[in-house]
Amino acid sequence: MGTALIATMSATVTATADTKPTIKIGYVEGWDDSVATSNVAARIIEKRLGYPVQLVPVAAGVMWQGVARGDLDATLSAWLPVTQGAYWEQFKGKVTDLGVNFPDAKIGLIVPASVPEKTVADLEAHKADFNDRIVGIDAGAGVMKKTDEAIKAYNLSLQLMPSSGSAMTAELARQINASKPVVVTGWAPHWMFAKWKLKFLEDPKKVFGEAEHVDNVVNPQLETKAAPVVAFLKKFQWKPGEIDSVMLATENGTKPVAAADAWIAAHGDRVDSWVAGAQ
Repeated sequence: MGTALIATMSATVTATADTKPTIKIGYVEGWDDSVATSNVAARIIEKRLGYPVQLVPVAAGVMWQGVARGDLDATLSAWLPVTQGAYWEQFKGKVTDLGVNFPDAKIGLIVPASVPEKTVADLEAHKADFNDRIVGIDAGAGVMKKTDEAIKAYNLSLQLMPSSGSAMTAELARQINASKPVVVTGWAPHWMFAKWKLKFLEDPKKVFGEAEHVDNVVNPQLETKAAPVVAFLKKFQWKPGEIDSVMLATENGTKPVAAADAWIAAHGDRVDSWVAGAQ
């Protein structure tokens, strides 16, 4: 019996050594760029690097905390320096920023391109046109906190209505289809810019910050756990416009994994350049 037990134990050890650890990636559910980026990266890590991946949908604060604690290995949804700047300040000693995956991100207030209003300050005089409200997303999001600040900074009396990413775009669609003015909290990259003619309201007081970037942030232990994944994430970066087709496909009903696989199949050279040296 003793020999059998030892044999079983050594077999278990061997099996474990052969199996690569699962990589847990946190993403923000309802953020289409986060869903698209995370799914493309996950499929590449699985197919090309051979690590199983678990995508974990979480709120932004929980995502940062998870990566800092090691409950999550990585997030590809770190909006910096402004949107998630407070989380970076809180957790920067416990996480590693591997670099930018989307260089030209932006948050702010978005309106149909056809409305005459140009700046955030212009909203007050025409607030009745906008039903006295700004259609928001989930309450804890960075763009919501910044909109609260903007309401104070520009002395606006419009009410910020929390909802969700999908509820916000549904309301945007309703108002645009009815040819009515509407103002929403939003960000680029987003599929809504591929679907409708929209514009950001100018923000002369820079409450929403300048251009943002989205970074790959990992738990420092990932280097030990899966060095090839870290090598890949250091190289993984979208060019402007590349992510839009993945987001729009998903919005039009394609499953995120299928949209990711289609993009990967069509862009073999880009994928090769990302995984070069990581395999």
